[in-house]
Amino acid sequence: MLKLITRYYKRLRFTYIKTAAVTLSAAAFLFPGWQKLESTGDNMFTVFLNGTDVGVVGDPGRAEEYLQEVRRELALQDSELVFAEVDMRVEGSEVLVGWIDSEADILERMRAVVQSNVRNTMKHSYVVKINEYMVNLGSVEEARELLQAAVDQYGGEGAFEVELVHDATREFNVLTAQITKKDELQETVAVSREDALANGGIQDRLFSMFKEVEPAGEKDFEDYERGLMNMNFAEEVEIVEAYLDVSQITPLEEAIEQVIKEQEVPTVYEVVSGDTLSEISIKVNIPMDRLVEMNDSLETVNTTIRVGQKLVVTVPEPELSVERQEQIYYEESYNAEVEYIDVDNWYTTQRETIQDPSEGFRKVVAIVSYRNNIETGREILKQEVVMEAVPKIVKRGTMNPPRFIRPISGGRKTSSFGKRKAPTKGASTYHKGVDWAVSTGTSVMAASGGTVTKAGWTSGGGYTVYINHGNGTETRYKHLSKILVSVGQKVSQGQVIARSGSTGVSTGPHLHFEILINGSYVNPLNYVNP
Repeated sequence: MLKLITRYYKRLRFTYIKTAAVTLSAAAFLFPGWQKLESTGDNMFTVFLNGTDVGVVGDPGRAEEYLQEVRRELALQDSELVFAEVDMRVEGSEVLVGWIDSEADILERMRAVVQSNVRNTMKHSYVVKINEYMVNLGSVEEARELLQAAVDQYGGEGAFEVELVHDATREFNVLTAQITKKDELQETVAVSREDALANGGIQDRLFSMFKEVEPAGEKDFEDYERGLMNMNFAEEVEIVEAYLDVSQITPLEEAIEQVIKEQEVPTVYEVVSGDTLSEISIKVNIPMDRLVEMNDSLETVNTTIRVGQKLVVTVPEPELSVERQEQIYYEESYNAEVEYIDVDNWYTTQRETIQDPSEGFRKVVAIVSYRNNIETGREILKQEVVMEAVPKIVKRGTMNPPRFIRPISGGRKTSSFGKRKAPTKGASTYHKGVDWAVSTGTSVMAASGGTVTKAGWTSGGGYTVYINHGNGTETRYKHLSKILVSVGQKVSQGQVIARSGSTGVSTGPHLHFEILINGSYVNPLNYVNP
């Protein structure tokens, strides 16, 4: 009985397996999605986009192909660049028989996920870079119009045009800008050997060509072209393609305002020989009183400036500067350059005019260079002097003078150096120093370091101190109420040496201060503040 049951069971099991195999074969024929898979590890793959199940594939490489197709379709829907945040994940499993989704079904589900995750549309645009400054525009033509606006503000009546050219030296697609004159034509002369021979031989032809271009003598004023000659951008300009969010693109009119509007850029001007504050004011196009406000070293518009002195000047400049040259004709009065005669045993503070100047008159053709609206140079091409200018001739010292400080704090200047009416009986009519009215007992300081050579009473000067500073210089302090130093004593600059008073021939409490150089009295106010 047991054998019969066992034999029946084996027959039933074989029939079941056979039926299942036939059923699966029919399913594979009638339902292509069903696949018989070999047991070789993971052989069926579920695809997820941003966590959403979009179908099952038998090869993960097919999932990559499907996603690329969806991205391509999305890009073709818009002329601009479309970005979508998509993260694809594939999970594999091993099965004997599995259902594989059709390509159409997977593509449809992928499209739905990608469309729902479109982040934004990036517009094809152009970035104009001017040194470190950048502005984004919607088209290459807008970039050109921006640069053209910078050129047009300086005239030329449309004679100059901005061209954008590819920079062949750059790895990426970069445009650079150049300004060209519309009517500028370059002629290339090519003479063939046959043509030369036909006109009397090569040598004759070449001689004829050079004769044609040979200058016909000096130009007259009417022969010079006038007006704008050339223009260039002062900064390096680059235009680069980009895809940007619409919110990042600047409207053309706003971009023009930003680029050509003058911004204040702090700069430093170094004083050169022959400069005056008024001339510097003209050079930098800043009023003199404004220069005084900007520089602590300038007390008034009459403050003396030195060669090499650095002045802060704030020159308004746009983001994009234009350099240009204009050829002009003008008539002007002019001054000859000052002629100097150097005197080695004079200090640089000593000058003497030995010839007064006289203006001349001339006709001029010149090329004037500008950076924006500021003149940067002038080259005279031709001039005709109608009346010769007479130069100013000045004798000047070459030795650096000793440095002195004001010997008192405060006080009111009551008498200057030079001729004067005697303020009281016995006083000199030629004042050898300078007087400051101060209260009796005011501290009197050494104007410079040196050795005390006199400390006592003098006729007319009352209590007096003399200090020798070397190099032929000496200072004297008179009408003192008290002396605090003695002869032979070394003193330093600023050291208190006495107290002011009204001793000797005096009209009231004050300090009389003298400076002698090589035994001659000089005006102390050429060396110290009033």
